[in-house]
Amino acid sequence: MSAPAMLKNAARGEAALLAGGRSYRLLLTLGALAEIEDGLGLADLSAVGARLARPRAADLAIVAAALLRGGGHDLCPAEVLRLECGLGAIVAAVTAAFDSAGLRPGGNNAGLGGAAEGQGGPFPGGASSASASA
Repeated sequence: MSAPAMLKNAARGEAALLAGGRSYRLLLTLGALAEIEDGLGLADLSAVGARLARPRAADLAIVAAALLRGGGHDLCPAEVLRLECGLGAIVAAVTAAFDSAGLRPGGNNAGLGGAAEGQGGPFPGGASSASASA
């Protein structure tokens, strides 16, 4: 039998991540946004897109951990770095969480500016440009 299906409710702004045969739910909540802002040491949300345009692995772990906690999982950034999945899967899940919440840098929403025009989520190039494994 294949890995468990990744359950998500896109209407609620959820995204899914499959890691180590387990399905995780990511959700961009107000609390997750506050954690991202604080964890990345940003003055306000307008700096998120610019900061994530050239993310470090630690930045990705901070963002993913906040989104996972928003989805009901109690994972810290160090635990995110140990998940059994590729880097591309984490980038895709984080990007999907931002997209599902309707927060596209360069789009008609406020707060997450800084990424290239027309690209979804906080990361430029999407998951396909992150082909390395974690």
